[in-house]
Amino acid sequence: MIVVMAGLPGTGKSTLARALAEETGGIVLNKDILRADLFPATFVEYSAEQDDFVQDLMQRTAEYLLGRSPGLTVFFDGRTFSRAYQIARVIEMAKKLGTPWRIIECVCPERVARRRIERARKHPAKNRTFALYLKIRDSFEAIEYPKLVVDTGGGMKVSLAKAREFLRV
Repeated sequence: MIVVMAGLPGTGKSTLARALAEETGGIVLNKDILRADLFPATFVEYSAEQDDFVQDLMQRTAEYLLGRSPGLTVFFDGRTFSRAYQIARVIEMAKKLGTPWRIIECVCPERVARRRIERARKHPAKNRTFALYLKIRDSFEAIEYPKLVVDTGGGMKVSLAKAREFLRV
């Protein structure tokens, strides 16, 4: 299965993805970590072009992994998936592979996201600021596919239980 972790910066996508992957024996592919590993700091752009490039590598990696381990769950993380085309590309790939897919959209109160962003000093995406949060929030395209919306502001235990149940469907 492929699970798209969508949502604004600081909404808990990575934390939830890691917890779910640990429970399911799945793998998290994180765009921010992959970009940091691929590109020397002077080549990191945080552009849509570079984001799409890294996303393509994540998709190729997922295809490789799922081809060798069909029961695996792969979590796509590190991207807000704030544009419809970004999700459509993942779903298209999943359909091509005959692999089920799910979308989990993480949300939380703005004050919670701001606090998380300001406290995350070692985040691999160096452009991750509250100003970026606001910019993405103001242009976020609604996700028109079936999805689970999880409010991570209420704690990991409740969020994890909801996501776990959603993935069993």
